[in-house]
Amino acid sequence: MALDILAMAPLYQAPAINRIGPKTDPSNRPADPLKPLVPYRTKLTTIEAKRIMSILDEAIYKVELVTLLSYVASNREDVEGMLGEDIMRAVREHEDLCQVLLENVRCLKEKERQLQEQEEAEEEGWLRDRLLSIELQKSSLLPLTQQIKDSTKNVLRLLLSNPQAARILQMQMQSRSAEAQNFIDSLIELRGFLFEKLVTSPMEARDKAQFIQDINRQNSNNQQIIDTLENELAERMKNRNAEEELEDLEAVHREEKITLEELRRRHKVLVEEFVQIREEREINSKKRMEAEQEMVRMVRAATLIQAFWKGYLVRSLLRSKKKRGKGKAKGKEKGKQKGKEKGKGKK
Repeated sequence: MALDILAMAPLYQAPAINRIGPKTDPSNRPADPLKPLVPYRTKLTTIEAKRIMSILDEAIYKVELVTLLSYVASNREDVEGMLGEDIMRAVREHEDLCQVLLENVRCLKEKERQLQEQEEAEEEGWLRDRLLSIELQKSSLLPLTQQIKDSTKNVLRLLLSNPQAARILQMQMQSRSAEAQNFIDSLIELRGFLFEKLVTSPMEARDKAQFIQDINRQNSNNQQIIDTLENELAERMKNRNAEEELEDLEAVHREEKITLEELRRRHKVLVEEFVQIREEREINSKKRMEAEQEMVRMVRAATLIQAFWKGYLVRSLLRSKKKRGKGKAKGKEKGKQKGKEKGKGKK
């Protein structure tokens, strides 16, 4: 698909590569030891070089647009009013073709998997017919792939003819997949390599190669000198007098003794701080335990008081009920006695 995209005619104005100038004035730059590696020219001067860079820039621009079509397909309602009906219709047709291709590929893989599982158990004639069917289905994918290529070109044509819609789509670059962004970054890196190659003259290329050879040769000579000096140093270290060694050991011993005293002093301070911290923690822990115990006592006392008060209320209620019951009984007895007395009087 990338080749098909590159084959399309230029439909937009590519940036003027030959007008890209250096960031600073070369005359004000300090001397650079790696100057032979930097191209002298910073602009493209030949028509062929400009055309090459223009084609590559156009390809990168189209890839940036194509890799955002999946975002348009999955967010139709958000971008339909901004991109226009023609672009959205083309994107829908492109998505339908892609879905059909994916479904056919999935079915084809499923048939191949089933064929591998049944390859040993089935007859040779059946396997041959099944393989022929799979090959026919594979061949049917070629026209569908060509349709998707043509659909991609059609969507790109509509986007490139509508710069405003293309700019709106490019604003959604954060929705591009990581794989697509890596591909675009690789193309941009390729553009940098190609630009450096195009602005480098044949003479500069020879000078650069010669400079690299000289650097490698110089590094090799320096490494040989370093190896020789290291060997001499190793021999001298072996032949040192036993007394330069004793003095060195004594000096090391004095330094280690001073270090040991310093460590002891620090250890003593740390022990004192640790003891103080531990005592403070014990005091705080004791206070906390006392406070918890006091809280437990207060809770128990409150519970007892509440229980006593509830018992008192219950007993008081029972007493009042008993008094009311006795009063009613006495009233009834008095009423009965008065009735009996009235009955006797009538007789």
